[in-house]
Amino acid sequence: MAVFFLAAAVLFLLLAGRSDAQLSPGFYSASCPTVESVVRQAMSQAVMNDTRAGAAVLRLFYHDCFVNGCDASLLLDDTPTTPGEKGSGPNAGSPTTGFDLVDAVKTQVEAACPGIVSCADILALAARDSVNLLGGPSWAVPLGRRDATFPNSTGTATDLPGPDSDIPALIAAFAAKGLTSRDLAALSGAHTVGEARCASFRTRVYCDANVSPSFAAQQQQGCPASGGDDSLAPLDALTPGEFDNGYYRNLVVGAGLLHSDQELFNNGPVDGVVRLYSANADAFSADFAASMIRLGNVAPLTGTSGEIRLDCRKVNS
Repeated sequence: MAVFFLAAAVLFLLLAGRSDAQLSPGFYSASCPTVESVVRQAMSQAVMNDTRAGAAVLRLFYHDCFVNGCDASLLLDDTPTTPGEKGSGPNAGSPTTGFDLVDAVKTQVEAACPGIVSCADILALAARDSVNLLGGPSWAVPLGRRDATFPNSTGTATDLPGPDSDIPALIAAFAAKGLTSRDLAALSGAHTVGEARCASFRTRVYCDANVSPSFAAQQQQGCPASGGDDSLAPLDALTPGEFDNGYYRNLVVGAGLLHSDQELFNNGPVDGVVRLYSANADAFSADFAASMIRLGNVAPLTGTSGEIRLDCRKVNS
């Protein structure tokens, strides 16, 4: 018993020393008490108009946190002297939908609470609301992040796993951010919404041995063996506009759209978790919410680090 309490005390001290310990769901309770309702209302309208908007914002949150931590560095535009993250690595060619939406939400938050709420926190809240508005879980988002004053364009090529990644590479990429293989399995469930370009899944549906033949034939109709790189297909063909466990039900029958998706169920270390999520939507929802909190705690800027950007696309002058 003494050993247990000693271990618990050590764990508490380790957690207290981490920067994410400064994040709190009530961070803006005095300075901007309406921030969550403002973000929720803006996201509700956007998702009502186009369910793809929610998936776009969720993707931005992932891609931001994996490079430099959750600091809104992804939102910065290129400048003549500093290339941004938007056009680098897996971000290259991405539609502007998510960026435009975050700008719109930021404008509304600034109107309510000028100069108080960071773009990084707005993105974290918008990602949570995107999931919930599409039928997924909700959670209390720890807040108090500050915004980066520079991007890391090279990090997008090195830190973000790509659509052709295998399971060791995926596990390693998540481990580098302090995330476990179970976090990998849970967070990949974000692919229950959104779309992918033909160029990202062509090799999968034409060459992979572990793809369902009927699924491959269906996808080949919209993704020719050459050309048509920008043709889109839903990441979850079962329920493309709903945040549910359809992604995992696809994987267990060999119908993952991306090679990296199907790697989660390919006689590997997370097969059991995928089976669990495919059969138990509540287990997926609970784990996804917990993993999103952990993802949001990856290397945030807090205290006096960074700044509170007034425009998410550029640093304060």
